[in-house]
Amino acid sequence: MSSITGTTTVITNIASLVTNDPSLGDGSPLGLIQDAAVVIEGDRIAWTGDSRKAPATDNRVDAGGRAVIPGFVDSHSHLVFAGDRTQEFNARMSGRGYTAGGIRTTVAATRAASDEDLERNLTHYLHEALRQGTTTFETKSGYGLTVEDEARALRIAAAHTDEVTYLGAHIVSPDYADDPAAYVALVTGEMLDACAPYARWIDVFCEKGAFDGDQARAILTAGKAKGLHPRVHANQLSYGPGVQLAVELDAASADHCTHLTDADVEALANGRTVATLLPGAEFSTRAEWPDARRVLDAGVTVALSTDCNPGSSFTSSVPFCIALAVRDMGMTPDEAVWSATAGGAAALRRTDIGRLTVGARADLALLDAPSHVHLAYRPGVPLVTGVWRRGAREV
Repeated sequence: MSSITGTTTVITNIASLVTNDPSLGDGSPLGLIQDAAVVIEGDRIAWTGDSRKAPATDNRVDAGGRAVIPGFVDSHSHLVFAGDRTQEFNARMSGRGYTAGGIRTTVAATRAASDEDLERNLTHYLHEALRQGTTTFETKSGYGLTVEDEARALRIAAAHTDEVTYLGAHIVSPDYADDPAAYVALVTGEMLDACAPYARWIDVFCEKGAFDGDQARAILTAGKAKGLHPRVHANQLSYGPGVQLAVELDAASADHCTHLTDADVEALANGRTVATLLPGAEFSTRAEWPDARRVLDAGVTVALSTDCNPGSSFTSSVPFCIALAVRDMGMTPDEAVWSATAGGAAALRRTDIGRLTVGARADLALLDAPSHVHLAYRPGVPLVTGVWRRGAREV
């Protein structure tokens, strides 16, 4: 392997390596290689294959017959916030239904928090997610809902990830409760101007109680004009225009997708928009599960993410979401792992992450198990025992 130069590390004695390249290994979408090795050079994957054929390297790590998978790509989270909503959750679990109104509680706490408090909270949950195998994450604003507070949320997030989403259109700000049109004008005007330099994406909560289809179209179109690419909170609480609007505007993802008509599924199947499913939200609100089987069978690309937020899905654990998707949403273990890695990458329109192939970023997780199937087979067990991000071991 003369092409490998510089400092290199081989992870060998891997019982099962998930590459997400169907041209490798068993030819499945996961591209499983048994008795495998992977070579890291710098921050990239330099080689994968049979453990017995691994090239000589500077460093060697023995996986001890464990599985290795790509690092999880969590393509939907809300991590710039303050406070929590324990009382709301406790009440909901005691019989009260969930609505989007609880967001206002977090808005008040976030506005009152210092920059230092918000960043400390963000990094706490990022480290929590990293220990569970997440190596790439997207996160949003949406708990400030003023020009200053939305911009500072994005500025703080941008110091920790390239995948930053402007979500001034989370709900209509309480300050504009009597004039939603004026708030849409703010979101598409002064607020957008202040936030665009820090963000890659623009998102909108297209839902009853938040923004209707016309408002969502105006917001996303304004964002596109500023160079931000759309994502949509779509069809979470009810049927609505969100999914088809996402496909029409070539949004990278339509997120939630809990209530879908046949036309919604057909639109997703015929477009590039990824359906991002967020089972933590259904778990935490006792809502109807998304029908992953239905969209997968239609040929839709599916991502699986945490939706980590203090109100409706306060989990940073992708393995937990994998277990829920397999148990309650009709996904196979293989599909769930693919959706939490390569699917998340597709939802971010990235090809350098979510797979372990030559040239991809060296983001991977070592499981204390012989197979990725254990992520669903052993729910709640902390199976991630090692994490490499950009080629450096961080866990």
